[in-house]
Amino acid sequence: MSKFPNFINQDLLDTALTHRSALNEKVSNSKESNERLEFLGDAVLELITTKYLYFNFPKEPEGVLTAYRSSLVKTTTLATVSARLGLGKKLFMSKGEEATGGRENIGLLADSFEALIGALYLDQGLEQVERFLEENLFIEFPRIRREKLYQDNKSLLQEIVQAKGFDTPTYRVISETGPDHDKEFTVEVMISENSKGKGAGKSKQEAQQAAAKEALGKYTK
Repeated sequence: MSKFPNFINQDLLDTALTHRSALNEKVSNSKESNERLEFLGDAVLELITTKYLYFNFPKEPEGVLTAYRSSLVKTTTLATVSARLGLGKKLFMSKGEEATGGRENIGLLADSFEALIGALYLDQGLEQVERFLEENLFIEFPRIRREKLYQDNKSLLQEIVQAKGFDTPTYRVISETGPDHDKEFTVEVMISENSKGKGAGKSKQEAQQAAAKEALGKYTK
């Protein structure tokens, strides 16, 4: 079960939870937003994730490890973990940001998770961050690996169709549903002016990957 970390320095936590919109309305004790901590947390997250993969998968080549890492630190994965921690409910933000779904926005949740990592690193060091990520983020990896969510379907599709002499795949959004903070996109992939696959996702990139995955099934059978 995910557990929100305890902080020694409460000021660091307050800053990690402060969206820039909160500064205008003074709803946080922090005088700065979490953006600098996000910058730091991004680097710490990449280092610890790289270390985890390097030692746990000693036989995998660099390219596979890179794909593994990308799948773990991408926006949707971080937002999933962030939501499970209840991070959105704890954020300081303006009423306007909250009204437009800020507490459920996947990009904002992912950014705030990185800020939390940065704050935890300053508060308790690398070892504690590593333990936190093992308990909350890296538990996602067995599913990612099992379902092959680390694969870059778009790149693989492009390689295959170009090798067969077809045009480079193009993608177009054919529908958007839901409110701004919880949209779902449906994307179609076109190859030589023919529709070869459709996919849906919470972002255009995710939907494109899903469409490419469907198209791959038609070229790899």
